[in-house]
Amino acid sequence: MNSPGAITGLPRQRAIAVAVRKHGYIANDDLARMFDVAVQTIRRDIRVLDAAGEVIRHHGGASAPSSVENIAYAQRQILNRRDKDAIGRCAAEAIPDGASLFVNIGTTTEAFARSLSGHRGLQVITNNLHVASLLAGGEECRVVVTGGTVRMRDGGILGPDSLAMLSQYRADYGVIGISGIDEDGTLLDFDSDEVRASELIRNNSRQVFLLADHTKFGRRPLVRAGNIADVSAFFTDRRPSDTICDRLSAAGVALHVAAPDVRKRT
Repeated sequence: MNSPGAITGLPRQRAIAVAVRKHGYIANDDLARMFDVAVQTIRRDIRVLDAAGEVIRHHGGASAPSSVENIAYAQRQILNRRDKDAIGRCAAEAIPDGASLFVNIGTTTEAFARSLSGHRGLQVITNNLHVASLLAGGEECRVVVTGGTVRMRDGGILGPDSLAMLSQYRADYGVIGISGIDEDGTLLDFDSDEVRASELIRNNSRQVFLLADHTKFGRRPLVRAGNIADVSAFFTDRRPSDTICDRLSAAGVALHVAAPDVRKRT
């Protein structure tokens, strides 16, 4: 990927790349107003910049291609919200009543938690305050929240106390999110503490569900978090590349592709 000082292309495209890197994420509509051009023009510019590795193209906007810092939580909450909701519904349908499950940190796992409202007799162990809040109001769900230090920017609970508590349980399902998936199937994240928590969840779950929308494909945070072949099922909103699909098939990992409003499985 080019360095910020080596951005190539039209002057507007160079300015778009600089603006996206400065803000972390900008919607196409906002970019169109910023540069006084049509949204269609911005979409073409974003496609060019995405192909050059200068930004990451999303449905409705673009984000910075940082490998060391995640997009702010408030922006991740609205980024691809419909796609994440579809993934959450699809994964929730695979959870039977009466199951025990871990749910970790992430906006897609929060979408999953919202979709559990109709389930009965669940027991959920989580290191995510937002997940706990979403589920705590239901009479049919018992929620266990780990101890530890609360990361105020996103409600994640981390640290030795959280890890020690996660290690005390063994659940039917571990439902995890991830920040990036490399083409060789390596799972990647920004925070080593989150990775340790996810590893404990994977090791202490009878089945592991990985939830990630299409923007995680090819995204390259720095911290290794296992491999996509290590999970039981992968839930996403678009079919991955043939390389990823081949790895899933070889490892016996079930692939579930969800789409907003029309849910389908492959």
